[in-house]
Amino acid sequence: MRMTAPQPNLADRDALVIQHVGLVKAMAHRLAQRLPSQVEMTDLISVGVLGLIDAAGRYRPAMGVPFDAFARRRVQGAMLDALRDLDWAPRSLRRMRRDLDATIARLRHDLAREPTEAEIASAMALSSDEYNKVLEQVRTLDVGAVRQLDAVGEDGTPLLELCMDPDEGPEAQLQRTELRALLAKALLELPDRERQVLALYYEEEMTMAEIGEVIGVCESRVSQLRSLAISRLRTSLRTALNLPDRVLKPGKRA
Repeated sequence: MRMTAPQPNLADRDALVIQHVGLVKAMAHRLAQRLPSQVEMTDLISVGVLGLIDAAGRYRPAMGVPFDAFARRRVQGAMLDALRDLDWAPRSLRRMRRDLDATIARLRHDLAREPTEAEIASAMALSSDEYNKVLEQVRTLDVGAVRQLDAVGEDGTPLLELCMDPDEGPEAQLQRTELRALLAKALLELPDRERQVLALYYEEEMTMAEIGEVIGVCESRVSQLRSLAISRLRTSLRTALNLPDRVLKPGKRA
């Protein structure tokens, strides 16, 4: 017989929520900086608080992970789900990203290696400036597309596993594990500089400007490298899983 975990005390849940409202505001502010101006930070905070309440209701100290780390996943997921539901990006921008992804996938197949930026621009019949503008424009579509893979809880268990729904079935857990392994492999195949940008941005949580100082390029170039890296990852996963474009949406929790 399956044992159900005891429900948390409502007072304890409310205390956790009150103590971590500042976390939600900080995450919303950071996310809003990456989004178009029409996305209101107050809306992000509202859905983030709902995610925080959900996290407080699900949290069990016996999981071995601090509540702060557990809540971050739920809060971020709630914000990204809300952004995806808004569908604020114009069709032309989504078409632009599909063209970029398709070009990368085709060149990777033809060349049997990762294509260079010059090769991608040439295949898309774009000048260097036009190509850079494409990367900058698709940036806002890729919010939350990569998650930290190697963070661990106090007991050494990966946070990705600790933050899974305890009621998630074995098939869903297996799919998640497979996707995680494919993503890790795709990350290793990225050009060194693009992999470094993702590591500094998502794992070290550095700003674009800070990353630019580390690798010696301007902030806009960091943004372009990040967009290109995410396009490479998306096409790698789509190819590995034999999925159509509509499956791997930005912000879709993996």
